[in-house]
Amino acid sequence: MRFRTHLLTAAVTVAGLALATPASAAPAQLPSQTADFNGDGYPDLAVADPSATVSGEDVAGAVVVFYGSASGTSTAHSRTITQASSGIPGTPESGDSFGDTLATADLDGDGYTDLLVGAPSESVGTDVHQGSLTIVWGGASGLGSGATVKPSYVPDDGCTFAEGLATGDTDGNGAPDVVVGSRCSAQYFFGPFTRTGTPAGADHDHLLGTTHTAVVGNVDGDGSAERVMLPGRYDDDPGGRVYLDNWNDGRYTRTQLTGADGTVGAITDTNGDGYGDLVLGDYDDPDADKPGGHRGGQISVWLGGPTGIDPAQTPVRIDQDTAGVPGSGESGDQFGYSLAAGDTDNDGYGDIVVGTPGEAIGSAGSAGAVTVLLGSAHGLTGSGARAVHEDTDGVSGAAESGDAFGSAAALTDTDGDGKADLTVGIPAENASGCTWNARGTAVTGSFYVCAPALSLSGGYQGLGAVLAP
Repeated sequence: MRFRTHLLTAAVTVAGLALATPASAAPAQLPSQTADFNGDGYPDLAVADPSATVSGEDVAGAVVVFYGSASGTSTAHSRTITQASSGIPGTPESGDSFGDTLATADLDGDGYTDLLVGAPSESVGTDVHQGSLTIVWGGASGLGSGATVKPSYVPDDGCTFAEGLATGDTDGNGAPDVVVGSRCSAQYFFGPFTRTGTPAGADHDHLLGTTHTAVVGNVDGDGSAERVMLPGRYDDDPGGRVYLDNWNDGRYTRTQLTGADGTVGAITDTNGDGYGDLVLGDYDDPDADKPGGHRGGQISVWLGGPTGIDPAQTPVRIDQDTAGVPGSGESGDQFGYSLAAGDTDNDGYGDIVVGTPGEAIGSAGSAGAVTVLLGSAHGLTGSGARAVHEDTDGVSGAAESGDAFGSAAALTDTDGDGKADLTVGIPAENASGCTWNARGTAVTGSFYVCAPALSLSGGYQGLGAVLAP
């Protein structure tokens, strides 16, 4: 299975090109999950099928956008976007994997959310796997035409530009910025963007080397979001290095969270204190080369505060052997392979959904599951936790070996009732992929959307491989 990473670092200073003065301090907010591409007030959801066949080209890739409404999402209110779509740059080619990464933000400041689509396997000229990044612009009619964001740094061939994506206002000027990962470096693009895909400024960070992805969110309550960089695993840090970049006094300072491990992350306020908390997923089993972690995988919660995240703190660690968490830790479960953050019960505390795609359900190996963990005044705990899989009562599917339910997850309030709705990616379901969709996190009334219903066909990393609220 694929994994994605996030980055954090230690005491160094990174020069940024957007030297705006941070806005006045404001408390961190729960993830609004309001990617609203058409401005109708209902959040929307983007679902990628990176292995979709397009114009006869295998693994060209497609992205399906489901527009929210008072009744949630449906196939009737959706749009499929590929490189063969009118107004979208590029041409479908075998192996492009358009949609291998996704992110959302209002990049041009027009009040409509825009969609970022990465195709890190795309070849450009003779540069095999240079990678490409496309912005699809939002508007009153939904997503329309697009533009290409060009790399700011291409030192070698095969850099897989857009291998990771994250967005947020990291310099406090009121415009979202974009963090882009690649095999060659992290690259930073500062907003606002013009309709040609040109940012207000750009920079790169080759010191990090391969950067799979990043997490952006506010952990100190000031006017700018922090970048959490997860460049991956190293020989001297097999749990994965984690760096946090903070904008202060016109520059970024970098702190390494030396005790943190993980390859995916999310930021949400789990304890309601007004500061975002960093949740990291460390899904690998401990072994001789990676002595840390927990059998079957674990997550850790690093609490934010007025000075950010204290690297010396002892994080909350949760696994399948934590009191109240369903199941038990078994080798290969991959608890923490994917994470989603949102408020599922409208109580003001950030909740976390943890994907466990390697979980065996009965005799079905790697059938997969997700675990819903609830935030509270005491933060994230096992209290009230519950697991959902395809053999859960009320779920209409059936657990099958290799489905990998939970490879991706998203929490998005698509019906506008104040409770984030759960979408689970099942990219190996029925050979071409499906999503499982719930109102809130309830199984009653949940439904599947599978690739054939959207006239999509492809391979193992099918529909639901990547989700973006």
